Amino acid sequence: MESAESLTAYLLDVILSHLLLTCTLLLVTVAAICWYIRDSSLVDGFSHKYVFITGCDTGFGNLLARQLDRKGFRVIAACLTEKGAADLKSVASPALKTLLLNVTDSESISRAVELVRREVGERGLWGLVNNAGRSVPIGPTEWMQLKDFTKVLDVNLIGVIEVTLQLLPLLKKARGRVVNVASVLGRLSITGGGYCLSKWGVEAFSDSLRRDMHHFGIKVSIIEPGFFKTGVTQLDLIEADLRRLWTHLPQHVKDSYGATYLDDYIKTQEISMNILCSPDLSKVTNCMEHALTARFPLTRYSAGWDAKLLWIPLSYLPSFVSDFAIDMLLPLPKEKRNN
Repeated sequence: MESAESLTAYLLDVILSHLLLTCTLLLVTVAAICWYIRDSSLVDGFSHKYVFITGCDTGFGNLLARQLDRKGFRVIAACLTEKGAADLKSVASPALKTLLLNVTDSESISRAVELVRREVGERGLWGLVNNAGRSVPIGPTEWMQLKDFTKVLDVNLIGVIEVTLQLLPLLKKARGRVVNVASVLGRLSITGGGYCLSKWGVEAFSDSLRRDMHHFGIKVSIIEPGFFKTGVTQLDLIEADLRRLWTHLPQHVKDSYGATYLDDYIKTQEISMNILCSPDLSKVTNCMEHALTARFPLTRYSAGWDAKLLWIPLSYLPSFVSDFAIDMLLPLPKEKRNN
């Protein structure tokens, strides 16, 4: 009798376990399907939506402008140079408009905003993509002067803020989107100079803007790319600027790092960039496109295998872990080696 009762209890346990597992799998499947349907739901009327993109001479901005142009959006692409604007127009449809913009010049921003205002009319501006950026000067903090920080901050952060503030009335009219290009280095500072500071600032500005503007129907998304082959990661420019910084250092600072440190630092960067940098810029521009076209855009988009598998996970770990990992990537100064 006891054996029969034990067998019955065992069978009930097995059945309940299977039912629980089946229900769990069913719920997960339903949740995944619902998320996919929600994520795939797009807005309509692309041909009536205006998108303004900064930094379109090359890189992400250039590719996004062409990508959205093919989708039928009314693209207004801001370039720093006349050559950049001419090259872009030569490969886009007649509907794509270009203008010249220096995001560090308030008068240039005001002129661009007026042109955008005349172009969009009463429809307002559906999308603003703050993409313009620079990386150099970048390197060890002690090598920098204040002007080296401001060169980068003026483009990557102050420029983003001023362009956004001036275009907010047009964005409110369209209940549109703001897409700000930050970086994984806005989550984890791995080098000195203004780049990491600016991208942390973009993250903070975007978060506060999102919370303020959702009352008016404006959605704000942040793009956090890993390392990609663009002008920002152009090794010859970074190397030339590092040598400039080194040349202006006092001798006692050079001595503390050691005679070979600069070359070791540059070599380490070359190796890291060759391993990490992806040539597929569409991984980033597809995130930008989703942020502009999805009915329910994400707050943050990570792009690139290194962002997803390395930098962003590392940013959540205790500081001593991330410090150790970053130390492994960079050469040691002479004084540290001798301790």
